[in-house]
Amino acid sequence: ATMEELETLQAHYMYMDDWERGIEAEDNAVLVSIPSVHDDTLAPAGQAVLHAYTPATEDYSRWEHLDRKSDEYKSLKEERSQYLWQVLEKIIPDIRSRSKFVQVGTPLTHQRFLRRHKGSYGPAIKAGEGSFPFPGTPVKGLLLTGDSCFPGIGVPAVAGSGLLTANSVSFDSIKPQLAVLEKLKQQVQS
Repeated sequence: ATMEELETLQAHYMYMDDWERGIEAEDNAVLVSIPSVHDDTLAPAGQAVLHAYTPATEDYSRWEHLDRKSDEYKSLKEERSQYLWQVLEKIIPDIRSRSKFVQVGTPLTHQRFLRRHKGSYGPAIKAGEGSFPFPGTPVKGLLLTGDSCFPGIGVPAVAGSGLLTANSVSFDSIKPQLAVLEKLKQQVQS
């Protein structure tokens, strides 16, 4: 992506096909994060990083008995990714031909690598009934961060969770954190 193209994009999109069906309906909602819109060091020059996902609406039962190495699994993975591609093409019409590296995750991927129960994506918090917890815990010195903490799932939210947790250590820690970040930024640029 050129700088001009990145400047036309937002860092985060939420697509709803039909508001009446709601966010919990399968193949109705997609969330898209493009963190390189705000930080071009996250991808090689002329490229961007993008993460698209459905809000935990994929039916686990269609996956649970499949072998990840089987042709049936690979075929279903390809088939189920098409909805994401169709939504992405609304944002970037030629994205398929421009993609350099693609990884498609399934509930089995999340179960295996993220240790998520039935391959879920983030905690099952219903809007209006609960909220993501903040970093603090009842255990002195133990803080939490990640997609199960405020502000929630997705690349920008998890980065925000890390910032909140880091800044929860103490207000005195902010300047040293910024100094480390600046040093890392200079190392990347050199």
